[in-house]
Amino acid sequence: MNSSVIDFIATEARFGAHNYAPIGVVLSRGEGVWVWDTEGNRYLDCLSAYSAVSQGHCHPKILAAMVEQAHRLTLTSRAFHNDQLALFYEEIAALTGSHKVLPMNSGAEAVESAIKSVRKWGYEVKGVPDGQAEIIVCANNFHGRTLGIVGFSTDPETHGHFGPFAPGFKIIPFGDAAALEQAITPNTVAFLVEPIQGEAGVVIPPAGYFTKVRELCTANNVMLVLDEIQTGLGRTGKLLAEQHEGIEADVTLLGKALSGGFYPVSAVLSNNDVLGTLRPGQHGSTFGGNPLACAVARAAMRVLVEEGMIENAARQGARFLEGLKDIRANTIREVRGRGLMLAVELHPEAGRARRYCEALQGKGILAKDTHEQTIRIAPPLVITSDQVDWALERLATTLTQDFS
Repeated sequence: MNSSVIDFIATEARFGAHNYAPIGVVLSRGEGVWVWDTEGNRYLDCLSAYSAVSQGHCHPKILAAMVEQAHRLTLTSRAFHNDQLALFYEEIAALTGSHKVLPMNSGAEAVESAIKSVRKWGYEVKGVPDGQAEIIVCANNFHGRTLGIVGFSTDPETHGHFGPFAPGFKIIPFGDAAALEQAITPNTVAFLVEPIQGEAGVVIPPAGYFTKVRELCTANNVMLVLDEIQTGLGRTGKLLAEQHEGIEADVTLLGKALSGGFYPVSAVLSNNDVLGTLRPGQHGSTFGGNPLACAVARAAMRVLVEEGMIENAARQGARFLEGLKDIRANTIREVRGRGLMLAVELHPEAGRARRYCEALQGKGILAKDTHEQTIRIAPPLVITSDQVDWALERLATTLTQDFS
């Protein structure tokens, strides 16, 4: 590292809260699947800002939409109508088959909004006694970092010393339909779950799990809330991960790739029953649904479809997964993934995944560890076959490297 890089990192450490532990690289530019650091070194981005940059860094069409709208109108608040919100509603509803849309900013806001909405539905439509609504969630979940959300996390790092927490959540194992059936009571209003647990290490449930989950929720008048903030918008090789089992959620949460990495945009998608319970003054956001966000999101959705990124994610994801499984390394415990949402889990004796990510940085790949033993791999959906093969060569070299 040269002195300027050290200065950037030291200044960040001096003034910033230490709530992240970044890989030691200072990035200054991005284009497509590539990013460059302040020293001019190029890296293949295999994190995509946790799937927020699915369309690739600085996509020219999304950039053009953002610049054009920024010259016209950026923010009105929801006290007034704007000429982008209705078009955003119409286009995202057509794309996803939704009936109602609630626009927010961050993924965590979408989750909090969904929790409020399904509770309100439970009291006003299902007839749950006031104050007794229950929401079922899964162990090892990750739905965000707000106080309401971390209260039902099972990760001590996430919830330790942040209590007291709000009641009303029941935690069951992920991928266990029998546990869900046993946990449901007359006061259960929703089951909130990720189609694939991303932060937990790209954990994929057993085949048929969500088919059974859908049946149980329907039979018990429970809203199925799918957090597709990471998995949605093509990441798994389908528009929505729910499509792998041919089901439809009652509430779908989108974020991250909804703006292509340009601006915080999220949305709660649902039916008239759930979002129809909200009345003026009961929920809102100054920036939610602002014209700049809507213009950016419209462009982000458009390029995703028009440029075949979802289909490319399926093709390149299959190529990447097969290549990872072909790596013969004693360090590897398991390789798993769907589309371009992939993970390599290491044996504990191989050491922490962080050092492999740091070694990959030296070979021109940026990836991130999670839960100490797992390397997540999630490049932008615009990656090519040649780039996948290039990455696989470097991953194979790194995963067979002797760190002793």
